[in-house]
Amino acid sequence: MTTESPTTPASTGTCPFGHGGGDGAADRADHHGFEPFRMKDPFPSYAALRAEEPVMFDERIGYWVVSRYDDIKAVFDDWETFSSENAQAPVRERGPQARRIMEEGGFTAYSGLSARVPPEHTRIRAIAQKAFTPRRYKALEPDIRANVVSRLEALAARPERTGEMVRDLAYEIPTITILTLIGADVSQIDTYKRWSDSRAAMTWGDLTDEEQVPHAHNLVEYWQECQRLVALAHEQGGDHLTADLVRLQQEGGEISDHEIASLLYSLLFAGHETTTTLISNCFRVLLAHREQWEALLEDPKRIPAAIDEVLRYSGSIVGWRRKALRDTEVGGVPVRAGDGLLLLMGSANRDESRFEHGEDFDITRANAREHLSFGFGIHYCLGNMLAKLQAKICLEEAVQLLPGLRLDDSAGADGSGIDFRENLSFRVPVAVPVTWDA
Repeated sequence: MTTESPTTPASTGTCPFGHGGGDGAADRADHHGFEPFRMKDPFPSYAALRAEEPVMFDERIGYWVVSRYDDIKAVFDDWETFSSENAQAPVRERGPQARRIMEEGGFTAYSGLSARVPPEHTRIRAIAQKAFTPRRYKALEPDIRANVVSRLEALAARPERTGEMVRDLAYEIPTITILTLIGADVSQIDTYKRWSDSRAAMTWGDLTDEEQVPHAHNLVEYWQECQRLVALAHEQGGDHLTADLVRLQQEGGEISDHEIASLLYSLLFAGHETTTTLISNCFRVLLAHREQWEALLEDPKRIPAAIDEVLRYSGSIVGWRRKALRDTEVGGVPVRAGDGLLLLMGSANRDESRFEHGEDFDITRANAREHLSFGFGIHYCLGNMLAKLQAKICLEEAVQLLPGLRLDDSAGADGSGIDFRENLSFRVPVAVPVTWDA
């Protein structure tokens, strides 16, 4: 398990370019407006970074911040130079009490795939792909749709005609789906969400040593549950992904119980947290662009394209990390072996060099699917089809059952009143309040 801290440029610990003083110094002092943990509206700072300093060292987090599309795609595609081994490393080093809690609790979880490198990554992903199949998605689809319809009908029946799309829809749907997929207890949604919140906070948050303590306890419980599910699959088998992985192991697949549990550790987080955010963002962004919501009412066949444009315009993950394994360059800027990089996919996805009028939301955009919200290269998101399927079902049913849906006044007509959780990588709306016409 990697527990490394963020790195600084190898020699001096400061930006090695010698920009000098003058007017530019003031710009660098505030990092062009970029605040690594603030997600309310990072896009103006992203645009400034692309224009003024597309590869910028941020000493506050110890990472090179990369903001242009071509540079980020090239880093993702060159796994031999830019390792993913730091993708799951804590942004802030774990304090002594949190470390003790996790060590005494037997916490040895490691990344399922995203922080592994070949040949280990290649071996495990090949086995995971045999279990994570379209057949599994199709088997889940009727239940997903039934769950969505049930929640939307309950919402539409409220006489006060108010709701909140995170709590009333997006919170539970992906969690039920991923728990069903891996054979876990769907009655324990809140428990799994609590564990996932702790994983996000401990890995990508900015916590004090004291604040880490309750999250450390949660991660121990989380890891123990992943191990229990693997042991249960050995004992009982079953028709779910965990049993499939165990079956593949028993048939000669080169994957250990620890690696299966680590896959579950990743899936139980990534399999619902980012999809909850995707569904929430679909409603948040489309309702903030009313004419495009109405375009879906007129032609629901536009929904898949709309989802890709939401992923481009406001993805669930806006920043991901890599580590340089040798001295190299990114965008013409020298980067040394051991340096960490923060790749701002949320910036790349609005880069005008790739997306014309990139700051505009347009569900008719021809190349929206070129977004980097699912990554690129060997680590491209394994569950992207399942995430998009759930968002598609939510929108298909919503345009039928709640066509008059709109953002509540508290959110602002353009959604500017909506707040977001603070962390390094995930842009998660706290709530998406809505109302609708009678």
